[in-house]
Amino acid sequence: MAITSAVRGAALAVAATVSLGAAGAPDNDAPNPYRTVEGWAKMPAGRTWGSTSAVEVDRDGKSIWVAERCGANTCAGSDLPVVLRFDPAGQMTAGFGAGMFVFPHGIYVDGGGNVWVTDARGRDGKGQQVFKFSPDGKVLLTLGKAGVSGDGPDVFNQPSDVAVAPNGDIFVADGHDENNSNARIVKFSKDGKFIKAWGKHGKGPGEFEVPHALAFDARGRLFVADRGNNRIQIFDQDGKFLEEWKQFSRPSGIYIDRNDVIYVADSESNSKTNPGWKRGIRVGRVKDGKVTAFIPDPEPDPEKVVTSAAEGVAADAAGNVYGAEVGTRSLKRYEKK
Repeated sequence: MAITSAVRGAALAVAATVSLGAAGAPDNDAPNPYRTVEGWAKMPAGRTWGSTSAVEVDRDGKSIWVAERCGANTCAGSDLPVVLRFDPAGQMTAGFGAGMFVFPHGIYVDGGGNVWVTDARGRDGKGQQVFKFSPDGKVLLTLGKAGVSGDGPDVFNQPSDVAVAPNGDIFVADGHDENNSNARIVKFSKDGKFIKAWGKHGKGPGEFEVPHALAFDARGRLFVADRGNNRIQIFDQDGKFLEEWKQFSRPSGIYIDRNDVIYVADSESNSKTNPGWKRGIRVGRVKDGKVTAFIPDPEPDPEKVVTSAAEGVAADAAGNVYGAEVGTRSLKRYEKK
């Protein structure tokens, strides 16, 4: 769906009213009230962590779900379970999805405790899909066609994330590559029927370069991590552009908790992609967009690696923060000091 000129004009007017922090100097100096807990999540004997960009909190507010890439950075050819659940002590209590995924990427837990996972690549007749699982691993719904990429209403091209509105409508961030994938948000009804899509490659309001993550706030607004454009875009559920935020740096992951605290992971900023900004997890308030805390990336030199610490981010009911790491292949927990 193309944004009309009237909507575009209104969007630009709204964007111009964003707070100074959204358009000002890099925000790297917020305090860090967290301590890092290494090795919190314990894999079963004989299994090592692979890359994971996906972490979510169970509806109990305590347990953690991740989609892990089978001890590597792909699950192609693997028979290991992909979707893993950890209890508050970090012990794995469930695992499913073996043999189903190529590149598990985004994860979401809905109000019924069902677990949604995107597969952002295709190979050997698998991938390019979104799956809805029951908490015990039963497949309840599948979106997309296995191994088929495209830009039609029933196919994806590198779906990065998924989120579900309170009424059951499903939103998919479709696009993980600035050149060779889609750049859109696709909306479906709760039973998987296509409703609409919006977005294309570009830098304007409602345009995207790698829509990498999704989250809803308490008002039902959809937050999109428009990573390639170093911004968060905010929409209503009909796709109307409302606002853009740049104060959370180059967003790979977004999580908004029940108190409208927003957590944003930046895993890619460097002198080329986002000069002056430091990588890490920024914590802030949805009500005014203010950054209130910053957990710095453990790698002090962002020029050394393409992606280092957390891509995915979530926070449990106690305020513990979790970072799902691709480059360093781990899941970290950050507790209040």
